[in-house]
Amino acid sequence: MYEEEEITEYYDPEVLEEEDGDQQQNGQDQDNVVVSGDPSAAANALKGGDKLLKDKKIPENERTTTPYMTKYERARILGTRALQISMNAPVLVDLEGETDPLQIAIKEMREKKIPLIVRRYMPDGYYEDWTCEELLQ
Repeated sequence: MYEEEEITEYYDPEVLEEEDGDQQQNGQDQDNVVVSGDPSAAANALKGGDKLLKDKKIPENERTTTPYMTKYERARILGTRALQISMNAPVLVDLEGETDPLQIAIKEMREKKIPLIVRRYMPDGYYEDWTCEELLQ
């Protein structure tokens, strides 16, 4: 009656190779940079334009934004670090029985041991990089 038809696989193995690009769009790249600030300015900076992204970095002695961490940056950093810890990233503080990744990330923040950099984009596409230690005075 019914002939066996050949089953076609719809799985595309090339999708796995594109995950590296997704990581940068989610706000974090290989240098442990967490993107903060205006999303449209960040998108415009990543489009290209007249200068390379490296050339748009504002030097440390010319930074103009506030040297304090905002509540939005804090939430993003804690979430990013908790995700890293849940994916078996090395923990930089003594655990003392803690198992919750978010609580471990909060403890790392209290002890100023989070190895992430906050990248704040300006409306013109330039950006400032701040370490978490600098923002947690």
